[in-house]
Amino acid sequence: MTQSTEQGTIWLTQDAYDKLKAELADLKGPVRQEVIARISAARDEGDLKENGGYHAAREEQGKVEGRIRQLEDMLDRAEVGETPADDGIVEPGMKVTYKFVGDDDDDAETFLLGAREIEDSVSGIKVYSPQSPLGSAIIGAKVGDTLSYEAPTGKMLEVVILDAKPYTG
Repeated sequence: MTQSTEQGTIWLTQDAYDKLKAELADLKGPVRQEVIARISAARDEGDLKENGGYHAAREEQGKVEGRIRQLEDMLDRAEVGETPADDGIVEPGMKVTYKFVGDDDDDAETFLLGAREIEDSVSGIKVYSPQSPLGSAIIGAKVGDTLSYEAPTGKMLEVVILDAKPYTG
């Protein structure tokens, strides 16, 4: 898989893409209709100023519509990834093992480099975005490379790439 140079592109597994499409369909269909029905029922109760059910339903509608926009944007920018080459070079779709310089190998951590939104669809592994400080620092690195990156706290951190294998589920 080739990494897109567009900054907004996000890498998704086919499974994650399918789950997000299903969630979007559910939100745009049954969930949206249920919220609209609750708003209508609450509106029929009369005075809207002190109608807690109406205000709760309107708030829920805002959340649903926000999630719909987020999913549509994500799916528009998605690059559904085929398994990358097993060449030891870090790219989206890779399961990466790293440690901080000076730590023992026992302190190594493993994560999937991909869209944070897929975290629920992959079990037992953290997901870091290619746009995260660590993710952006290690793209293109090879196993054995030592890299520095600036943490959100402003502190410079050094990591060693111990392994990079295609994520297969």
